[in-house]
Amino acid sequence: MLHQCRITDADRQKEEEFSLLYIGKLIINTREILMARYIGPKTKIARKFGDPIYGPDKYFEKKNYPPGHHGANKRRRKTSEYGIQLKEKQKAKYTYGVLERQFAKLFDKALRRKGITGEVLLQLLESRLDNVVFRLGVAPTRNGARQLISHKHITVNGKVSNIPSILLKPGDIVGVREKSKSLEVIINSLETVRYSNSSWLEWDQDQFAGKFLNLPEREDIPENIKEQLIVELYSK
Repeated sequence: MLHQCRITDADRQKEEEFSLLYIGKLIINTREILMARYIGPKTKIARKFGDPIYGPDKYFEKKNYPPGHHGANKRRRKTSEYGIQLKEKQKAKYTYGVLERQFAKLFDKALRRKGITGEVLLQLLESRLDNVVFRLGVAPTRNGARQLISHKHITVNGKVSNIPSILLKPGDIVGVREKSKSLEVIINSLETVRYSNSSWLEWDQDQFAGKFLNLPEREDIPENIKEQLIVELYSK
């Protein structure tokens, strides 16, 4: 004999709560992804932080004030200490294209390592595969480097890697896949950048490969980031 299941009001309420929770998590995850993979006007973000974080920008030089209709004449409110610290963290995340969870994990890793926490954090960010591909000059931007890696054009120690967030170690070899060496985007980037200017990296043009020599010192990292403010933010 079959028994019909009665759906009570309590069951409906639980189902609605579950649906709202799922949608909420989906919105948060989507927001994080969009933030790290920002594809909007780069000058707008640079103006937000008052710093050309994506490199030389002629439009930023012309409009070196906050974005928005009243950006040039808008009276700036005094930013709180927390606001200044949070802004510095956001600046670092936009610069390196890192998600909130990834950034928090890197900070925890930096906290456990010997050395000055803020400098170690920057070293870890610089050690990411996408950043190293960018620093070597294989890609003109970090976003471009992530695309090359995701499309399996890059190798690490002779093996194809499609994970931009891999942390490299001294001695690792980052190269261009054999069939990808003729890609116009890579050739143009190398011709423009003229190989790596980073003392902690070594580039072999004949092999289309670079070597991760050692972790960069703070003076070797050109990014205008006040890492101590980020440390203070996470210490609250």
